Amino acid sequence: MEALLSSSTSTLRLQPPFSLSSSSKPSLSLSTFTPPSSINTKLNSHFYHKTSKFNQKKMNSSLRVSASSSSSSATETAVDSETVPSEMKAWVYDEYGGVDVLKYSANVTVPDVNDDQVLVKVVAAALNPVDFKRRYGKFQATDSALPTVPGYDVAGVVVKVGKQVKGLKVGDEVYGDVHEKALDGPKQSGSLAEYVAVEEKLLALKPKNLDFIQAASLPLAIETAYEGLERAGFSEGKSILVLNGAGGVGSLVIQLAKQVFGASKVAATSSTPKLELLKSLGADLAIDYTKENFEELPEKYDVVYDAIGQGEKAAKVVKEGGSVVVLTGAVTPPGFRFVVTSNGSVLTKLNPYLESGKVKAVIDQNGPFPFDRVKEAFAYLETNRATGKVVVYPVSEEYILEKLGK
Repeated sequence: MEALLSSSTSTLRLQPPFSLSSSSKPSLSLSTFTPPSSINTKLNSHFYHKTSKFNQKKMNSSLRVSASSSSSSATETAVDSETVPSEMKAWVYDEYGGVDVLKYSANVTVPDVNDDQVLVKVVAAALNPVDFKRRYGKFQATDSALPTVPGYDVAGVVVKVGKQVKGLKVGDEVYGDVHEKALDGPKQSGSLAEYVAVEEKLLALKPKNLDFIQAASLPLAIETAYEGLERAGFSEGKSILVLNGAGGVGSLVIQLAKQVFGASKVAATSSTPKLELLKSLGADLAIDYTKENFEELPEKYDVVYDAIGQGEKAAKVVKEGGSVVVLTGAVTPPGFRFVVTSNGSVLTKLNPYLESGKVKAVIDQNGPFPFDRVKEAFAYLETNRATGKVVVYPVSEEYILEKLGK
């Protein structure tokens, strides 16, 4: 599989790892996408195609979903409160299980805004493995109460601010991971909705050169990549092996290790079709795991970043005194379990690398998936065949149409 570099310097567009049927392929093609900041009005209302109808039964009454911190102050600031409705469209599940527990509703309560939060009109959102693991009930002990609006990654526009918010204002285009703790008490109301309430500290201004699709693909993955490298003590001149280098996190670990931390050597694993992608991201050595056992190769590394769940093998290729970052699966010493704590300051710190094109968003070519096809997007993500990130766009159709109108 060849990596195709788009006209933008900030995104790698990838050929799909497998073909969707013509009946299920998303209707919006990345090859024709124009960022909202430079909308071509000839696209008009055809920019968003509703090519399938929801067949879920309408809920008999409004589904009430509140933000995790529901004791907000009544004092809020908004340019025009009438522009924010009381109810919104969202995807919801009220029981744990597979993709079929997801339901679409047009009457979910818009979350309240706490003093330290802003309300974001969601333009794009991205899916992560933690989304479906949470939905399957793997984190029930620390999860918020059901029903749940899923979604971690968001890119959108601020439409309301709490009274303690100092750095953001209505109209700002922002991106971030809406849950500070991925597994410990995530909010009930996530980003797969028209609106989401988010603490100011979790957001950053969207890089000017990125569209909403690109921005939405980044937060959880790039924060995980960066903070994992920091926790491992990675620094200039050190070497690293990235397991699953073509994944959402791995593709960013490669780039950050090279461009931000100054790695002396970056090696990464993937299947045969994705080797060229690894090289385009900056890997000095691309290892085909279908043909070679990386743990049997002679070279050792200062850090191994295990983004796939091969901790025992990873421990065999780390240098004495080195570290193994483990995101999933069993941990073998000197490996350590790492779960990100989201922080918008990390995004702000990395914005210059994104704006310069030194670090690029990697987006699976099968997307973006329209909002009415979230089930399909999750089903695809759960095949473990996605390359980079799976994005849902547009979520707030009205925002796109408003831009088109201007």
